Amino acid sequence: PGLRRFCVVIRPQVEDTGKMAAVAGMVRGPLRQVSGLLKRRFHRSAPAALQLTVREAINQGMDEELERDEKVFLLGEEVAQYDGAYKVSRGLWKKYGDKRIIDTPISEMGFAGIAVGAAMAGLRPICEFMTFNFSMQAIDQVINSAAKTYYMSAGLQPVPIVFRGPNGASAGVAAQHSQCFAAWYGHCPGLKVVSPWNSEDAKGLIKSAIRDDNPVVMLENELMYGVAFELPAEAQSKDFLIPIGKAKIEKQGTHITVVAHSRPVGHCLEAAAVLSKEGIECEVINLRTIRPMDIEAIEASVMKTNHLVTVEGGWPQFGVGAEICARIMEGPAFNFLDAPAVRVTGADVPMPYAKILEDNSIPQVKDIIFAIKKTLNV
Repeated sequence: PGLRRFCVVIRPQVEDTGKMAAVAGMVRGPLRQVSGLLKRRFHRSAPAALQLTVREAINQGMDEELERDEKVFLLGEEVAQYDGAYKVSRGLWKKYGDKRIIDTPISEMGFAGIAVGAAMAGLRPICEFMTFNFSMQAIDQVINSAAKTYYMSAGLQPVPIVFRGPNGASAGVAAQHSQCFAAWYGHCPGLKVVSPWNSEDAKGLIKSAIRDDNPVVMLENELMYGVAFELPAEAQSKDFLIPIGKAKIEKQGTHITVVAHSRPVGHCLEAAAVLSKEGIECEVINLRTIRPMDIEAIEASVMKTNHLVTVEGGWPQFGVGAEICARIMEGPAFNFLDAPAVRVTGADVPMPYAKILEDNSIPQVKDIIFAIKKTLNV
């Protein structure tokens, strides 16, 4: 700004090359000055925002923690030479070698048990399940060994371990590979359970999970791995952490509170954008942590908006939304509700394989809009 646009045209009228060189020299001087000024102004401008996929964010978080603490290591099926089934651990084996990035046999109970034992011995394992559907093979290790040991040892034996991998429904993988385990693991005392949505969540939560002295279950989403988000400047720091147990208000609003975790957060923001054009302002809360749940943030929002809708990809019975509704009913925010709280959930059926049935079994943006309008009676 402030610089005049100009163009210099040299039209030689004579064949004298010496005169032409002199004219060119006269032009080059001012041009160099302008170029230098532009460069200085450019370098003073704010740095371009960094775009990072959720996959890259988790990889970056693990890489930073592996570098920071030699007690941290990763194990699971195909995490090393193959770079991970979903390429989340890409490049880590080449950087840290066989002792820190370990390929295991296809035995969840076996390598989860090894990871729990390593955590009890003072290491900090990251145990990857290829999907959390396969964690059922190791649930005795996760619940009876990892979650309960600190309590049963009267606080003498911590188990600093992270169980991570994709959770919930993917696409076209049918019933045995399409369950959300947020309510399952959130039910168990002794565990911390986190559920990231975007790249900022993913990086901040994996780093906090690795540093935590308790067993942490990190429920990622396969369909979000390749989605790129803008990473804020503070999240690009190696010291960036997201506190476990704190939700985030993704969008401020005054008419209704919408609470979600993982992929449905994006659906809620899409629904909120549509409804905003109709004069309905939704406050969208990204839970980030399932256990311990930030019920205070939800209560404060409900006291402001007087309405509540919860959204999740899991089944309705005993789900995360059911817990939120119960906590609101039992707490101070209940008296502020102007209408019953409404849950939007996955269908109460095993996941169908056919795509049209699958789409109707998972909450869509239109379902969220319908639930919000129903709650507001519009």
